[in-house]
Amino acid sequence: MKVAILVGSLRKNSFNKTLAEFIQKRYADKLDSEILDLNLPLYNEDLESDLPADVVAFKEKVRNADAVLFVTPEYNHSISGVLKNGIDWASRITPDLTEKPGFIVGASMGGLGTVRAQMHLRQILDTMGMRILPANEVFIGAAHTKFDENGALIDEGTVAFIDSVVHNFVEFYDRNK
Repeated sequence: MKVAILVGSLRKNSFNKTLAEFIQKRYADKLDSEILDLNLPLYNEDLESDLPADVVAFKEKVRNADAVLFVTPEYNHSISGVLKNGIDWASRITPDLTEKPGFIVGASMGGLGTVRAQMHLRQILDTMGMRILPANEVFIGAAHTKFDENGALIDEGTVAFIDSVVHNFVEFYDRNK
């Protein structure tokens, strides 16, 4: 399964980028995944008649993916502008997200993980007709205690839970192809 990974943080040492890289490496036998560059120009309808090259490349990768993994931080109780901008580009001109299966994960230093951001993200994606894996919420709280200095996810309970969610997503995808 070809999976486009959208990470809602541009920060070099982002826990969410580290989480995406962990998922990409650990499940390489199940998911042929690519972390897409979300450092795109701000969505502007005026650019739709002559899309910037990086937007064209981004949209093509999303369109050609079988599924999308959203990795979201939580900024001010919602998703980041970076992630929203990527979603806006992916949903315009050609509906690159419609009917596409996906799942959501997120990490935060706070105790609740990314609960509120993920609620908003699910609401946004629902309006696009995406098929998001239900009942498998990955809210990684206290992320700074769950990764080591090299970016390895060291919390065994979290790793085991993500193992089960990825397994559930593969089954969900197979049922909904």
